[in-house]
Amino acid sequence: MLLAQPAVLTTVVRFSRSDLYSGLTEALGISVKEDLLELAFTHRSFAYESGGLPTNERLEFLGDSVLGLIVTEEVYKDFPDLDESRLSPLRSGVVNMRALAQIARSLNLGTYLRIGKGEESSGGREKNSLLADCLEALIGAIYLEHGFEKTNEIVLTWVRPVILAAHNQGIGLDGKTALQELAAARGLSAPEYEISESGPDHDKSFIAAAVLSGEKFPIGEGKSKREAEQIAARLAYEALYARTS
Repeated sequence: MLLAQPAVLTTVVRFSRSDLYSGLTEALGISVKEDLLELAFTHRSFAYESGGLPTNERLEFLGDSVLGLIVTEEVYKDFPDLDESRLSPLRSGVVNMRALAQIARSLNLGTYLRIGKGEESSGGREKNSLLADCLEALIGAIYLEHGFEKTNEIVLTWVRPVILAAHNQGIGLDGKTALQELAAARGLSAPEYEISESGPDHDKSFIAAAVLSGEKFPIGEGKSKREAEQIAARLAYEALYARTS
């Protein structure tokens, strides 16, 4: 005679979106509506594969403007001795894809990204462009819910160290001009730039590398050719400056 087997009870644990975002909101020190956070992290690749959901691009557009104002006001107040020609590249040393992606990584934003299968398989959660975009979208979401004053307070905690580091590295000087002057002082050829681009016309990314006397330096990434060249010039400048004359 076979004995009846005891029933096995299986408990299925389901996590709500609030559980998913709890670590992020705790790090931010504020609450943000779940639907806004979800939108901020929805890349167009995920939206397309899901039948045409809204993407984070409108929030990114808003957040980019808010971020630009916050950083511009901060460098204007902190460096009264700098004129426009030096404030502009200093701001660009903070509001660029590479710097924003690093901030996004410090917040683990790649964890929350909603991306399509193709982006997932190609390492989209670590791409500078996607991380920078979702950080700007997050700033847009915070602004919509909490207004400028609170957004300014939060964003400054992220960007103040970046502004200080950029200033200490001499980024208040135009990167390409500074590199050209250093190259001349060291008897090197005038810098040239190798440029490549990728992505659709409405969302291109650019990669630039400075070349001096046949030596190619680390690449810079940007959303425009000028931004990529400026970052590449700064990386080459830092590498050259660190060497003995």
